[in-house]
Amino acid sequence: MADRETRPTTVWSRPERGARGPAPERSRTQITAAALALADAEGLAAVSMRALAQRLGTGPASLYRYVGSRDELLDLMADAVAGELDLSGATGGDWLDDLVGLALQSRDAHVRHPWLADLNDRRGEVLGPHAIDYLDHALGILAPAPGTAGQKLEAIGLLGGLAVLFARREAAATSTGDPAAVDPAARAAHLAAVAAEGRHPHLLAALAAAGAPPPADRDALFVRLLRRLLPAMLGQGEP
Repeated sequence: MADRETRPTTVWSRPERGARGPAPERSRTQITAAALALADAEGLAAVSMRALAQRLGTGPASLYRYVGSRDELLDLMADAVAGELDLSGATGGDWLDDLVGLALQSRDAHVRHPWLADLNDRRGEVLGPHAIDYLDHALGILAPAPGTAGQKLEAIGLLGGLAVLFARREAAATSTGDPAAVDPAARAAHLAAVAAEGRHPHLLAALAAAGAPPPADRDALFVRLLRRLLPAMLGQGEP
């Protein structure tokens, strides 16, 4: 009994409705979809039980029949985004290509839902069913790859971290309207001008060796970093 009382529970460990009471007017899926739309339109701070109830045309108290708290609602939202990723592709091909493709999907999901990174920072390690499916799928992709189980889990974590980083940079570049934030060539020109002043000899040498910056292609940079870092993390070295 003590173990049962202290066992951690999540919103998914309980049925959507009790055995008694009136038939539900809506589902958790519908409530979660409305919360996602609210967050996409107005940001995560706008997502409250009261605001969501208003969006759904009901009273806040009625939502607690389906979701126990705002924290549970946030858990459902994060897992719903994980469910947007297509995991139907067969594993067993080129593990690096497959994992990079999964990373691109993850990054795109964070671009569509820019509030997601902040949400995951606050929630900690709450894994819903779709997130667990994602983790299992990624491990399946990595089954033929070198490395230990621990290294593979770390590689999946790196994949997620880079997806968040690039999504945040894209959101920042879009929102600021600063040409130096949007255009890598503009950033390179600024650094070159600073280096030319002569007070940063290591930067000057690195820029001279690197030559002209590559075209502004965020996908290419994202993929290039992943293809360098993931094999190195798994003990394979650069492909």
